Amino acid sequence: MIRSPLMTVMTDAVMKASRSLKRDFGEVENLQVSRKGPGDFVSAADRKAEKILREALEKARPGYGFVMEESGIVEGTDQSHRWHIDPLDGTTNFLHGIPQFAISVGLERDGQIVAGVIYDPAKDEMFIAEKGKGAFLNNRRVRVAARTEMEEAVVGCGMPHIGKGDHGLFLREAASVMAHVGGSRRFGAAALDLAYVACGRMDAFWERGLNSWDVAAGILMVREAGGYISDADGGSDPLRKGSVACGNEIMHRELLKLLKKAKG
Repeated sequence: MIRSPLMTVMTDAVMKASRSLKRDFGEVENLQVSRKGPGDFVSAADRKAEKILREALEKARPGYGFVMEESGIVEGTDQSHRWHIDPLDGTTNFLHGIPQFAISVGLERDGQIVAGVIYDPAKDEMFIAEKGKGAFLNNRRVRVAARTEMEEAVVGCGMPHIGKGDHGLFLREAASVMAHVGGSRRFGAAALDLAYVACGRMDAFWERGLNSWDVAAGILMVREAGGYISDADGGSDPLRKGSVACGNEIMHRELLKLLKKAKG
């Protein structure tokens, strides 16, 4: 397990925010029966968790900038560092009482992600990575899966919904991938999907239409677990391109081939 001062700062902030989310998740489950529905409540839960994260990280590392889902970009006096924060990745799952959501925090230093934390409050699973120090799930070092045959692989994806994304392209990509793999999954929280590739639960994953806070921590997690990650078209900067494709070296290469084939 990584015990650096930076990782202590990040995990402490995430655990503080998670206590708020856990309480709110219990309330959301109760709200399912109400006619109004829990939409406004979830937005409040999101903002509250983000505020807790921001305050804790600002106190520990004053001057660092922020890129946040709810509050946008906040420039810091330290131009070299900024946090990419998603206080609630998997909002739709949370909204419906499905226990598959996470807090994701990545630290960018001079354009490179150097540390990441992804925490799943429902399962009490803490995924952490620091550049050059490996990736861990709770106290255990993790590696990407070693499978080399696509027909044995479980491949995850993100799926566009109403008003978002290129539905036609996704359907072509899904058809291309499904014809060659052992199983397909769509869990609905990109940060956790990347963490699952890092720890070998899924062999590969792709998604388009993402933001930096969705993937900052996960990009480093996959790399530190021995995996390969690019944007969904094979480019080298998934953080800024807004899409990802990842797996071990062979799975990543084969997935990119299938995605390219779907684009024609």
